[in-house]
Amino acid sequence: YVAAVYEHESILSPNPTALVDRWSALKLMGRNLDIYEQQVVAAARQGAQIIVFPEDGIHGFNFTRSSIYPYLDFVVHSQSVKWNPCREPYLFNDTEVLQRLSCMALKNKIFLVANLGTKQPCEHTDPRCPADGRYQFNTNVAFSDEGMLVATYRKHNLYFEYAFDTPPEPDYKLFDTPFAGKFGMFTCFDILFLEPAVNLIRQYNLKQVVYPTAWMNQLPLLSAVEFQQAFATAFNINILAANIHHPTLGMTGSGIYTPVKSFIYHNMESYGGKLIVAEIPVITTDYKTNLEINESFGENVHHSCETFTSTSMDDQVCFKEGLETPERTSEKGSEHLPPTFYAEMMYDNFTFVPLWGEKGELQVCANTLCCYLTYQRTVLTDELYALGVFDGLHTVHGTYYVQACALVKCGGLSFSTCGQEVTDATALINFQLWGNMSTPYIFPLLLTSGITLDFADHMGWKNNHYFISKNRTSSGLLTAALYGRWYEKD
Repeated sequence: YVAAVYEHESILSPNPTALVDRWSALKLMGRNLDIYEQQVVAAARQGAQIIVFPEDGIHGFNFTRSSIYPYLDFVVHSQSVKWNPCREPYLFNDTEVLQRLSCMALKNKIFLVANLGTKQPCEHTDPRCPADGRYQFNTNVAFSDEGMLVATYRKHNLYFEYAFDTPPEPDYKLFDTPFAGKFGMFTCFDILFLEPAVNLIRQYNLKQVVYPTAWMNQLPLLSAVEFQQAFATAFNINILAANIHHPTLGMTGSGIYTPVKSFIYHNMESYGGKLIVAEIPVITTDYKTNLEINESFGENVHHSCETFTSTSMDDQVCFKEGLETPERTSEKGSEHLPPTFYAEMMYDNFTFVPLWGEKGELQVCANTLCCYLTYQRTVLTDELYALGVFDGLHTVHGTYYVQACALVKCGGLSFSTCGQEVTDATALINFQLWGNMSTPYIFPLLLTSGITLDFADHMGWKNNHYFISKNRTSSGLLTAALYGRWYEKD
């Protein structure tokens, strides 16, 4: 099917905390909706059957609870109400934004997904009802190619969004399409959590996801396109991800992802929006995903000695019965093992070892997690790389438990620069990276110079270890990592 996502440079309110009337709010939102309309027409001309717009694209951000109120549409969050806002504009008050979106879908015969702020009155008898008598939600809406409102999803994991409420329970929202079956949807920060994103995909065996986001990139491990691709790969799904475009805020990075190919846009240099249109396969097969864990996971099956074979290296790595660490097939270089050091990466205290020389085998551990790397550089450059491990609760800008094994390019040549944000690299590295992860949810990250993406040659579980291998990256390596989320320990 043909999908489109639009990375939108939203027209923002010059003073989002100021109180304005509904007419002024509609006027500002109308300017963004005019751009949406042009993009829907352009996408439909290219044969797109569905288009996705970003989070906060219509109203913007940095509002207070009261200043966002005039920007909110009323929407019924009930599956039982069948409503076409374009054809039945008079059913409810304060639905001007929904009407315009519905008409765009209808006129262009395209499924459309957008994000807006919505309001819902509540009774004071409801113990959760806010003091001002209404709920305010960060909401995704999906319209069919007839303009019918087919799904609404209220964001569950809010990211410092004081204008919005968390819904009383996670929304599991799907809509059906004639061209690709069921689509699920969630928003931005949701992608890092079990509820509702992971459970939605698992429970409904979903193969397509629409994903509006307003993501601030954080290298080396959480750049938008890097994590979006890892998510599609890990769950063996297609993701249509639309981000907002505000390079000064570090916001860019959208794409259409399949488990084996990505069509992405990441641009920190120029301004203006970007439409991505791509034809992708409908995923229907139920072959096991990387997350549906090989039988060995959790059962502590130690086969006597299975080898990890790797095309790029002569060394074969082998797990001996009962041994936690791989046997070193060669003892060369062990007399001067590289030192471990500590550096902050993504606000977490990682334990690192440097990569010295053109090839080697490294190991670094923290808590219960041990990470192993065999590597070979095709040409020795004067760039410092390090292998880092973190096994603990991440507590800055959200609280969630991470198990990570990460091979990263450092910002400079001193150890203290490891973990810094780096965007360019020249070293081409063959590597095999693995770790004894305690969670089945592993997101394989592979980011190359200029914030471009690569795909691993092999990845998966073997003898209770998750591995990823690559025989020569397409361009200089920035990050190769196993980003594990241990949801039970959040």
